[in-house]
Amino acid sequence: MGTKWKSSLVILLTCSILFTIGISGVFLLADKGYHYAHKNYFHTSDFQYDGVDQFTTYFTMFEVNGKSLKEAMEGITVTKEEIEEHRYRYGELSEQLDSINQRYEVLIQNAMDEENEEVAEAYIRERDAKINDITKNFESDSYVEAKIIKEKEEILKEYYKEREKYRSQYNQLKDSFQFYFKNTNTGKVYTNLSDSDKATAVSEINESNTLFYRDIAFGAWSMIDYEIAKSKEAHNILQVYDMELEGRIGVPKDISSSNYFMDRFEEYRINQIIYWCVTATAILALFLSLIIFKKATKSRATVMNWKKYYDKIPIDVRILLFGLSIIFTGFILIILVEEIYYYLSTAYIPDIVFGVMLFPIGLFLTLTQAVYLLKTLKDWKGLYGQWKHSLVSKIFFVSRKYLLILVGKLKEAFLGQTTGTQIILLFGMVFALGIAALLTVGHPIYGVFYIFLLGGVGIPLALLIVNKIGEFNRIVDKTNELAAGNLSGDLQIKGNTVLATLADNINVLKQGVKQSQTEQAKSERLKTELITNVSHDLRTPLTSIITYTELLKDQKDIGEDSAAYLEIIDRKSKRLKVLIDDLFEVSKMASGTIELRKEPVDLVQLLQQALGEYDDMIKESSLQFRVSHDDPPINAVVDGQKLWRVFDNLIGNILKYSLEHSRVFINLSTDKGKAFITFKNVSKYELNDNTDELFERFKRGDTSRHTDGSGLGLAIAQSIVELHDGKLEIETDGDLFKVTISLSVQD
Repeated sequence: MGTKWKSSLVILLTCSILFTIGISGVFLLADKGYHYAHKNYFHTSDFQYDGVDQFTTYFTMFEVNGKSLKEAMEGITVTKEEIEEHRYRYGELSEQLDSINQRYEVLIQNAMDEENEEVAEAYIRERDAKINDITKNFESDSYVEAKIIKEKEEILKEYYKEREKYRSQYNQLKDSFQFYFKNTNTGKVYTNLSDSDKATAVSEINESNTLFYRDIAFGAWSMIDYEIAKSKEAHNILQVYDMELEGRIGVPKDISSSNYFMDRFEEYRINQIIYWCVTATAILALFLSLIIFKKATKSRATVMNWKKYYDKIPIDVRILLFGLSIIFTGFILIILVEEIYYYLSTAYIPDIVFGVMLFPIGLFLTLTQAVYLLKTLKDWKGLYGQWKHSLVSKIFFVSRKYLLILVGKLKEAFLGQTTGTQIILLFGMVFALGIAALLTVGHPIYGVFYIFLLGGVGIPLALLIVNKIGEFNRIVDKTNELAAGNLSGDLQIKGNTVLATLADNINVLKQGVKQSQTEQAKSERLKTELITNVSHDLRTPLTSIITYTELLKDQKDIGEDSAAYLEIIDRKSKRLKVLIDDLFEVSKMASGTIELRKEPVDLVQLLQQALGEYDDMIKESSLQFRVSHDDPPINAVVDGQKLWRVFDNLIGNILKYSLEHSRVFINLSTDKGKAFITFKNVSKYELNDNTDELFERFKRGDTSRHTDGSGLGLAIAQSIVELHDGKLEIETDGDLFKVTISLSVQD
């Protein structure tokens, strides 16, 4: 039995080792196969980027564009488009001048406020210089041209300075290549070959004379190197757009062995040989592992003898061991692949051997545990029973039992105290836990005791604090809802703590507020219904009075006294009709039955129409109206008839209550999608500081009621504006009366 067991184990380990080597080879092939598949280093992308591309970039900068800085600066040209772009870069002349004035106006004013005249004068000189410069930009093309030339000269200076830092790299690359290039546009030839006949010199760059050669074509864009400052801008100034070179480049066979590219060439050749040997061996090992696997599967019955011992381990411990084996195996595989890769250049074999020995063990343990766990997980009924006997489950139930007992004892001792005592006890226990945590630094054994202390006191204490904080937060959230007007739902009351008492009191207060709101709503509804019914009932007899009064006025045989009495009856009845109409309007708005017919309306035109209705009265009055507004139209989606009523009420109030021989200011402006209509006048009657009273129904500007009016004008105006999602605000400053209406305007 022992011999059979050892034989099975050897077969499995051998198969695992070969499989490990094979998997490493597959990873290596996928990672570096393309890199080492080239003929030699000179055919790789590394050489193309570090050698050929870098050389053509430097060659274009130093040879093709071989102008000196002085020659480059003398060849600078300025186009009409560049002049126009520079001139209008920051807008029209007026826009640029306004921008400068606005920017310096603040600086100058701040300096003047600080009584620093020298700084203010310096700002003024600086502002005037800039204004003069901008003005000249628009007056003279030659002035702008000189500024552009100066800008381009600075760019070229910076570019040439930065470019010189790369000349040594170019010289090294130049010595590494043979080249023959011809400008297809000018016919100019560039080469470092010795043949005097440059037309046939390109034939010298061939397979027999070079380690590598390639036909190549590149253009002016090769000059741009973003590592060199101002490279792109200099390319545009030097105007080499139409240049294109064709030719051949090669690495000569007589190149120095100490050359950088030859070092890379030899390194690549050695690594290439090692790489393909290692990869081929690894792939062969993978096939051998698959062949041996058949024999290894016959040994599974012997290995399965472990299962009876493995099943005695708790299920949670088995899962933990399986996870650790996966981590261990994956870590070894990653290290193994990296070591094989770096081995190509470092030749550090012991790490590879160590990884090849450890990985099969980890793989064997992982696969064996995976088979056992899959069998266990398939049995769902047995799995529940195993979980009940797991180590975590046992620890959980034992801890829960003692924790509940401890929490109950703490509650009994804690909740019977006053709130102040409870807080002091909480702070005391937290402080004690902090002191105990500091003691663990003195000796590791204290750490063990601290864990038990934390589990027995710290965790229950944390649960208690979290529970109370949660209860307090629920009370705060509910009070926020109540403050916002949401009266639905009561707070849950648990226990007899102070927070529970507070929650119960909040519920009582909420019910009282809810009942009060219900009664108030009922009162408002009854009041509105009463006003509506009374207004409706008064309209019929009042209409008859007005009609018969008109008929009596038409009679010719009435006396002078009777005519005077009829005039009084007519005037008072019409005033009563206005009052009833306003009452009816207010009741409709309060009940929410009024409908708005919104459409785009020019507020400027609407305001002018309202003023036009009072044109005769304005001319007859001693008031001076000052009306100003932004450029029309100022469009808003409103009910024009209702909004006209607002303007009508406000203008009528101004004519009734303004001080004689005073000015009235009406302004209409827009700002950030809002229209603001402001009415300002000086009142002939003394005003109270409490502006809210003016919105009350039947409130009059003259408390002695010498003027006509229902006292409902401002209340109606405010209701109409609010129906349009706007705002009507009143401000008073002494006898100055100001009304501001804000409405959303149409974009």
